[in-house]
Amino acid sequence: MSKENHNPKIYTVSQLTNEIQALLEDRFDFVWIEGEISNFSAPVSGHYYMVLKDDAAQIRAVMFRHKSRYLRYVPENGMKVLAQGSVGIYAPRGDYQIILDYLEPMGVGALALAFEQLKKKLAARGVFDEDIKKPLPYLPQRVAVITSPTGAAIRDFLNVINRRFANIEITVVPVRVQGDEAAADMVKALELVNADLKVDVIVLTRGGGSLEDLWAFNEEDLALAIRKSRIPVVSAVGHEIDLTISDLAADFRAPTPSAAAELLVMEKESLLDRLSGLKDRLVSSTRLVIKNQAQELIRLQKALKDPRKGLADFWMRIDEIQLRLIRGINYIVKEGRMRLNAETRSLLLHSPVNIIASVRQQLDFQKTSLDRAITGCLGDKQAALSLLKKRMKDLSPLSILNRGYSITWKLPEKTMLRNSSDVLKGDHVQMLLAEGGLECLVEKVESDKKI
Repeated sequence: MSKENHNPKIYTVSQLTNEIQALLEDRFDFVWIEGEISNFSAPVSGHYYMVLKDDAAQIRAVMFRHKSRYLRYVPENGMKVLAQGSVGIYAPRGDYQIILDYLEPMGVGALALAFEQLKKKLAARGVFDEDIKKPLPYLPQRVAVITSPTGAAIRDFLNVINRRFANIEITVVPVRVQGDEAAADMVKALELVNADLKVDVIVLTRGGGSLEDLWAFNEEDLALAIRKSRIPVVSAVGHEIDLTISDLAADFRAPTPSAAAELLVMEKESLLDRLSGLKDRLVSSTRLVIKNQAQELIRLQKALKDPRKGLADFWMRIDEIQLRLIRGINYIVKEGRMRLNAETRSLLLHSPVNIIASVRQQLDFQKTSLDRAITGCLGDKQAALSLLKKRMKDLSPLSILNRGYSITWKLPEKTMLRNSSDVLKGDHVQMLLAEGGLECLVEKVESDKKI
């Protein structure tokens, strides 16, 4: 083995990564690449992360915020693009990637894609809805025109206004209509007109140009400012074939600046002719109405009679009604009195005093009957009670004792004795007599001895 093989150079991971990074960045510091976007993400940092791939391979790519901010569209997954950048190494992960400086969609221009994306976004938010658009005033007296003061658009607009109706008040609000700052200028102008100027309508206009020239009118901020305006906005940008986001967001779109002027005002001669025709129609209608009213007045005069005759008829009618009313009242009073008398008699008949007296009489009679019944019942019960007492006295054991009998108990049990065999000589017994009792000692017991 050679001496080099015996003493090989040993790299650390960082050293090897740095040397690979230097080789790649020196070799591929400016490359063009085409592919399809996948795994696209746009975090809040503003950086764009994606993968560019074809049928056989893929490579990571990143476009940092200071570059992505200049893109007028947002990349999407599946979009085929042409990109330019440099190859770099992200050392913490050992990944190689392309750091993008430029990104362009293939098959369609970047501006056209950005236009379609913004159009779809604003349409979803309802910015273009017809039901929120304000109507244009008829024959406005004051108009604010937001445009470049040196462009052909303002000259064409003023020429048409002066030719058709020269006494309309026109206020020109100068702004830039092309370039990166143009949209911001027009937004400020819209806010200024709404806040400080008393105008009937706002015209936002400029002459024709390429899509790049007209791009300021495709900014989202301008479309939102148009919708926020409390004053109706007419958008007249470019030529008839040009269409911008501001045209879609405005309350009305005019194909050209001249068409915007024709839209806002009628020709003075046409208006005067119309007023003259209206005047003639009004005079003719007024004369016809006066004629018809005069004929109606004559008809009414003929139909009108002497009011005194009508008054006499009314007075007689009133007298007749008065007599009928008096008779009716008297009849009602008489009927009422008869009903009152009948009710009085009925009330007396059913008077509570009479009812109470009758009830009291019935109570007295029932009380007397009840006393007799109770007295009789008590007599019967007392007789029965006396009979029961006599029978109970006859059946009482005490009555038997009066005939010379006695009742004997054995002590101390106090067991009633019925047979002499229940005691023995020397037992104590207690005898109950008709009057009083005895406690005795048994001296002798005799069995089966008849008395």
